[in-house]
Amino acid sequence: MQRRWLTVPVLGLLTVFLLTTLPAEESTEVAQKTLVPETYPPGELGEIVKLGRELVARTHEHPLSKQYVGNALDCTSCHLKNGTDPRAASFLGVASAYPAWSPREKRVITLEDRVLNCFMRSQNGIRPPLGSKVSVAITAYITWLSSGSEIRMNHQKPLGPRHVPSLSRKAELAEEKRGAKLYEDRCADCHGASGAGTTEGPPVWGKQSYNDGAGLSRNDKLAAWLKVSMPPDDTDLTEQEALDIAAYVNSHARPHFILKEHLPPAERLGVYEW
Repeated sequence: MQRRWLTVPVLGLLTVFLLTTLPAEESTEVAQKTLVPETYPPGELGEIVKLGRELVARTHEHPLSKQYVGNALDCTSCHLKNGTDPRAASFLGVASAYPAWSPREKRVITLEDRVLNCFMRSQNGIRPPLGSKVSVAITAYITWLSSGSEIRMNHQKPLGPRHVPSLSRKAELAEEKRGAKLYEDRCADCHGASGAGTTEGPPVWGKQSYNDGAGLSRNDKLAAWLKVSMPPDDTDLTEQEALDIAAYVNSHARPHFILKEHLPPAERLGVYEW
């Protein structure tokens, strides 16, 4: 039997050392493997967590969730690798930030609220009922990915500890014309010249993409996400390039968000049966 010479504290220090000295793509891989729990919870809870992972991966086509989705996006379209990428809108540790104050809603919201709001905006669909299997499973999965995180409820914004950082460059400096060329060179192969998506990447404008109520419809938000997410596993965009691409993508038509059109009937705002 192989002897274990490293104690737990030393292993922790080794992980920190690796994350601060490895190249970006390698440190991302190490962080992902380190922070994702190794096992699912036992019993029915574990089954619900597994269901949540499946819903995140196949949101727009899964039999349980597709009725609430109004476009061709899945949760993992934005939260890469089913939310386990440490940088690209990561789910890792995010449950520890809730309940949180939401400036947009002007109230304190729960993690479940935040998930369901994404169905209305990023997925241009109908908000699933509180307590439904869809909302419980996805929030259970995100909470599982937050195992071991210290609870630090966010009194400023509904953002977790690994939220996408804002760019230092001002959004006003974005240039749509430069963005068009960059999109053609860097993005069209996966997302299509018409922005309608391909088998390699989801649609980025038009009826099958996020609506204008989603965070990514703002150039500063989309550019910040592009900077840490695109191209996948080889992120090399400058802040200016990310801003230019964001300006070009968001210059195209997309669905208009009207809140009342995305809410379920009053009698189905919450459910108590599965």
